[in-house]
Amino acid sequence: MTDSNNLLQTPLYDTHVSLGARIVPFGGWAMPIQYDSILQEARAVRSNVGLFDVSHMGRLKIRGSGAAPLLSRVLSVGAISMRPGRARYCLICNEEGGIIDDCIVYRNDDEDFLLVPNAANTAAVIEWLDRWNTKPDTVSIINITAETAMIAVQGPQTITMLNAVTADDISSVLPFNTTRTQIEGTEAMLAHTGYTGEDGFEVIAPAEAAAKIWKMLLKRGAASCGLGARDVLRLEAGLLLHGNDMNADTNPYEAGLGRFVRPDRRGYIARDALLRARDNGVARKLVGFFMTGRGIARHGHGIHVDGREIGEVTSGGPSPLLDRNIGLGYVPADYSAVGTSLQINIRGRLVDAEVTSLPFYIRSDE
Repeated sequence: MTDSNNLLQTPLYDTHVSLGARIVPFGGWAMPIQYDSILQEARAVRSNVGLFDVSHMGRLKIRGSGAAPLLSRVLSVGAISMRPGRARYCLICNEEGGIIDDCIVYRNDDEDFLLVPNAANTAAVIEWLDRWNTKPDTVSIINITAETAMIAVQGPQTITMLNAVTADDISSVLPFNTTRTQIEGTEAMLAHTGYTGEDGFEVIAPAEAAAKIWKMLLKRGAASCGLGARDVLRLEAGLLLHGNDMNADTNPYEAGLGRFVRPDRRGYIARDALLRARDNGVARKLVGFFMTGRGIARHGHGIHVDGREIGEVTSGGPSPLLDRNIGLGYVPADYSAVGTSLQINIRGRLVDAEVTSLPFYIRSDE
């Protein structure tokens, strides 16, 4: 937490206040939880464009001739093989295969990367990189979080809206690719990535330009959205939240993230543990479920079969798009098949649920 005076240093704080956002402090950043109804904000992203201030996310520049080898040693995917202008979702695992964080890594050029970890894990990620940086004279790790802002522009009309304000046409930028352009004279990096299940870009720009860019997009019809709507949207899209759905006690195969791991690489620090998990199988799995009885599953609720607790809900809530209550949770592998009947312990009441396939929602153009 931080004090209110420090919040005044955040790039979009005054804009959030003027829009009536509910704000909570986090590590010196203003985190808008909501501006309007969370469900209305979620619907705006599914139908048009929503803006999220995600400046609290970490932004680490990793430069030098040793940058790619270091990242390939630490990340679940190989950075050496990445082409400039590409992005990859990846995991940072410890030697036992537990997930320290999930990140996106961007390669700007041969010796210049940007790593975006979760806000609460930024310090731990820096410490982990430093630990495994055996050639510090060849790698610089620079925390640029405070000097930049990050705005997620998400929704089916994102490309049309951004093309109206950028110096270059971004229509040809493929998913998980980046481009550099200007927005009203401000240099910005645009990454075709997001965390909502919709098409979208994340705009990384100098902190002092953030409010101008935000207001410009609002004038063109975008909706201000908070982290409450972001949580609803990522749950519908079956996207996991570190600290809820995975942590250092979870390996990628339990979490259903095995496709983002290349464990066979020499020098990868989690190689041995993850090869064992991949080859031997896991005892528990993360599943998606929808409620068939009346009730909303929440983080920490017990998952039961025949009155016996077998697991725990990690995320849950109502889906405005599907008009039903959904959730994620870990269960023994024997109970992970689609169609398995479950019960969720909601304040002492066992409510029926059923395992379903993930994601809950896939946009029509995918």
